[in-house]
Amino acid sequence: MLSVAVVGSGPSGVYTAQALLRQSLVPDVRVHVLDRLPTPYGLVRYGVAPDHEKIKSLQNGLRAVLENDRVTFVGNVGVGGPDGVSPARLAELYHAVVYCVGASADRRLAVPGEGLPGSYSATRFVSWYSAHPDAGADPFVLDARSAVVIGVGNVAVDVARILARGADELRATDVPSAALGALEESRVRDVHIVGRRGPSQARFTTKELRELGALPGARVVVDPAELALDPAYAAPEGLPGAPPAVVRRNLEVLRGWSAAGEPAAGGAGRRIRLRFFLRPVELLERDGRVAGVRFARTAPDAGGGVRDTGAYEDIAARLVLRAVGYRGVELPGLPFDAVRGTVPHAAGRVLRDGVPVPGAYVAGWIKRGPTGVIGSNRSCAKETVASLLADAAELRGRAAADDPLAVLRKWGLRPVEWSGWLSIERAEAELGRSLGRGPVKIPDWPGLLGAARDGER
Repeated sequence: MLSVAVVGSGPSGVYTAQALLRQSLVPDVRVHVLDRLPTPYGLVRYGVAPDHEKIKSLQNGLRAVLENDRVTFVGNVGVGGPDGVSPARLAELYHAVVYCVGASADRRLAVPGEGLPGSYSATRFVSWYSAHPDAGADPFVLDARSAVVIGVGNVAVDVARILARGADELRATDVPSAALGALEESRVRDVHIVGRRGPSQARFTTKELRELGALPGARVVVDPAELALDPAYAAPEGLPGAPPAVVRRNLEVLRGWSAAGEPAAGGAGRRIRLRFFLRPVELLERDGRVAGVRFARTAPDAGGGVRDTGAYEDIAARLVLRAVGYRGVELPGLPFDAVRGTVPHAAGRVLRDGVPVPGAYVAGWIKRGPTGVIGSNRSCAKETVASLLADAAELRGRAAADDPLAVLRKWGLRPVEWSGWLSIERAEAELGRSLGRGPVKIPDWPGLLGAARDGER
């Protein structure tokens, strides 16, 4: 038997397990999918917006893999942290370990005032309304009238949409009760989504963009002058230099909103303002917390980037969320490229000083950086698994534990297996029923672990 551990139960980890199951070169492979959390699915559970039911339904496909007889889910087992297992010790238990730990750190703006109360990473906000057990009861300033979201990707659009959506529309989702109550009391009426470059260089998809215009009780506002400043705005379709199809579709949507102009007084209750060519230079302070953001006005330059124009604009806001990207985090015991935020590798084989580390592999964002969509992890996982299978004869010569879970328990860990996860699911369904809703996520560690233990008794 070839014993493989996959660290991380999000899409990259589960697609790695799936690729191992579907190959025929090593039919006797057995896979343990480890996760620090007692729940599976990674960012599909804790990163996809609650109102994106179609994307969240990807859990069904991930579930089918984790329920396979040759796969064992091992939750509540951290790797590399102070309370977890070091990569060196984990390597004693399995013939091979594939690290699919994602990119969990947020990029920072590196501007004065970024650390003021009222300034948060968008990921922290997402974790809060997604009931991630590490999020806790964050004191988001939802009594603010105006919020600024810095960044023009899908995460920025997601958090802006949640801020602009009425709580009644989220009641049918799995948003935890505390977050739903806070959103219900929210006074935010203006949400500014701001990018330092033009709309043609924004990273959101057209589908996500259009969803902003479909929100009841909200109106999207786009400044025609900022739209016209983008060189792609007037580029003729089909000629050299014309923008790609996705950019043309985005510009078409934005053009429609810009033509509509400002909503009339007393109209839509909330406004989502898409702003471009504004670079954040400082978060402004009043009474010890964020009061707004100072932006430098930019303009397109000849090289396809932007340049500062010397003009500035302040946007008042008591809530600022940054959504400017992610970075991988070093896992103690594994090589790490601090510049790229990834683990050095060759086709998924972990490299230390250019030499493969026996039995160690990577897949997903920690391998290639935070790029692509969920489906991009399939091909990434397949490449890594192909490397692992090519090494199978050598891997079989490595020592491995007959019962890794027994060893983990001996080391003082308390793994949550699939039965424990099913118990959490049942508890969340019951919680939802008690509130007159569908399943509602349990938002804290004691609640999750308590529900898991109930199913293991």
